Amino acid sequence: MARIKHTAVRFPKFGAAVLAEGAAGAAGRTVAAEGSGAGTVPAASSGARTVRAAGSGAGTVPAEGSGAGAGGGGRGGGRPFRFRPGTKALREIRKYQKSTDLLIRKLPFARLVQEISNKLTKEDFRWAAEGLLALQEITEDFMVHLFEDTNLCAIHAKRVTVMPKDMQLARRIRGGYSGGKPF
Repeated sequence: MARIKHTAVRFPKFGAAVLAEGAAGAAGRTVAAEGSGAGTVPAASSGARTVRAAGSGAGTVPAEGSGAGAGGGGRGGGRPFRFRPGTKALREIRKYQKSTDLLIRKLPFARLVQEISNKLTKEDFRWAAEGLLALQEITEDFMVHLFEDTNLCAIHAKRVTVMPKDMQLARRIRGGYSGGKPF
């Protein structure tokens, strides 16, 4: 039988107080009536179920077969939902292809540029914000196109995994000022 919250609904002839007194007299225990705030009294024989007075919402037990356990069969609970491999990666690709903002954080890039410029020169350079921003735009554009060419090299080799040799081949084919060795 399905669990119904109010005993007056289950047994319309009797009130909740009459049912509580009858149950207490039969089992030799005390049960609170409907109006008191005493809530629940555990059953003497099973220990798992609780006898509730009308109006208390705590102590509910999920019905069997509702899927609220660790079975994982239904929508109720169990294992958390997981996307198939590659679904989130494709979503990220679409997200970054739509956006035009910079992908590298500005301050770490500025620190890297400062460090490299200090290593290459004897005096410390000061960079304007617009100069760093222009350098970052060009750097990200270069890297995106290099990764595109690297991906094409991997696909040409009938692979989906990008390897260092693909990037070396892409840089070599580009030649000139692409960061590879000139011919």
